[in-house]
Amino acid sequence: MIRTVLVANRGEIAVRVVRACADLGLRSVAVYADGDADALHVRLADEAWALDGRTAAETYLSVEKLLDVARRSGADAIHPGYGFLSERADAARAVEDAGLVWVGPSSATIELLGDKIAARELARKVGAPLVPGSDGPVPDAAAALAFAEEHGLPLVIKAAHGGGGRGMRVARTLEEVPELFEAARREAEAAFGRGECFVERFLERPRHVEAQVVADDHGHVVVAGTRDCSLQRRNQKLVEEAPAPFLDDATRARVHTAARDLCAAAGYRGAGTVEFLLGADGMLSFLEVNTRLQVEHPVTEETTGLDLVAEQLRVASGLPLSVTDDPAPRGHAVELRLNAEDPARGFLPGPGRVERFVAPGGPGVRVDAGVESGSTVPGEFDSLVAKIVVWGPTRDVAIARARRAAAETVVEGVPTVLPFHRAVLADPAFAGPRLAVHTQWIETEMLPAIDPQALAAPAADPGVVDTWVEIDGRRHRLRAPGGLPLAGGLPAGGPVAAPGGAATSAADGARVPVRPAMPGTLVRWLVADGETVADGQPVAVVEAMKMESQLVAEAAGTLEHAAPEGAQLTPADPIAYVTPQAP
Repeated sequence: MIRTVLVANRGEIAVRVVRACADLGLRSVAVYADGDADALHVRLADEAWALDGRTAAETYLSVEKLLDVARRSGADAIHPGYGFLSERADAARAVEDAGLVWVGPSSATIELLGDKIAARELARKVGAPLVPGSDGPVPDAAAALAFAEEHGLPLVIKAAHGGGGRGMRVARTLEEVPELFEAARREAEAAFGRGECFVERFLERPRHVEAQVVADDHGHVVVAGTRDCSLQRRNQKLVEEAPAPFLDDATRARVHTAARDLCAAAGYRGAGTVEFLLGADGMLSFLEVNTRLQVEHPVTEETTGLDLVAEQLRVASGLPLSVTDDPAPRGHAVELRLNAEDPARGFLPGPGRVERFVAPGGPGVRVDAGVESGSTVPGEFDSLVAKIVVWGPTRDVAIARARRAAAETVVEGVPTVLPFHRAVLADPAFAGPRLAVHTQWIETEMLPAIDPQALAAPAADPGVVDTWVEIDGRRHRLRAPGGLPLAGGLPAGGPVAAPGGAATSAADGARVPVRPAMPGTLVRWLVADGETVADGQPVAVVEAMKMESQLVAEAAGTLEHAAPEGAQLTPADPIAYVTPQAP
């Protein structure tokens, strides 16, 4: 039997697992990166051990460090949560080889289902619905283009190893296939260590429907209902609900049957999710299996009464599931992912200190948070800080309660996606009598129809102004009463004081810096050193908080590189300068 669980994760999922351990009378051991030393999961666990490092590679992805902590703390099991090592077969195998319990499916099962090609072949064998796709990883962009020419567009390019939307691109024209293939390959290699990608026909305007599965070593495979996770941006889910609404009985039965058969054939153990796409024409197609707990698992818990983390720990201890039949859903649940991102600025991540966090309450409201007032959201990790989960006896009641919960929630100090959630919950495409959203709806229909300022955070106290200053070559934000002069200070968003005190702007002819908004990595230059750029032209691709985004020139002129590809970036250090052209 398991007695001590090392929680190999951070944030709200680490808090969730620590609390489940406490409920079951198990001892919990937290681990933390330098930036998480005072995090909530660290203080709630029975013990906490430092991993000595700042980045994911140095800490939560270091199997060697985690096994060393497990040995020194006396842990006999490791729960990976989601993300990080949760879908890494080599990590699970290392834990197994060390004589410890991996809380999840076996390394062999993760390897089988984590390989998108092998999972697709298994799905075909059990009769799961599928759209046309490549028989294996395609060797290069030319092969992806050839597939598109033969089978048509749109085409989805997906990492063969990994998930969560990383290494995934959708091409709608032949001209963009080569560039998107390389972007997917590059992102997959950075996220999963392997860049192989396969391609398949993409269902236009599809819904994302998934089935929650739990299985044990005693022959039980239970499908704990469905979820709809269609509200996504950049393939990252923002709103989820259970059960998946507006499915006919035949489609729901096909989802349940395919999920059960596929997991049974794979010898699945623990919690997992089988994902499908449902086209606007009713075509259903297997997408992938996530061999871990999902971020959105609470909506299933609220509609079934199951504690999925407790079920994971039961199964890992060798016990049978607490239920052996598919539970019937009760009521409806909606989850809002509270990310530290600014929807008014293209969902740009915004790490920093959470000055104030007020969670909603009242009937049917649950909050799974990894932060509290005073917590820090590091720039090195995922931007998710909390999940607001709302239950109601009907979908309409659940949505009404979600509106109330979103209105009650207060987060100060970092931007969040709350304005986006409030807009979605008021939109008839989501909240109306039929579900009119799909996986591209946010980007293709919702956001283009909304003034970006409608998604902006509430205005700050008019008696307080934010000011940028340069001190010893570093940029700092200062808050001061309005009207108070600050030597060398400049309004936030205005030109930046350059070293030596001179402000830079396009108007005075000085070089204009190109700076990242947050710490990250320079992935690729889009414009060569010395080339001419236009005002607003994208010049580089950067990765921060697991997301790729583009930096643009803020003036027209000649671009001068100041950092190489692969460089670690901070907002204080320009990656390039633009020298405006003489009038």
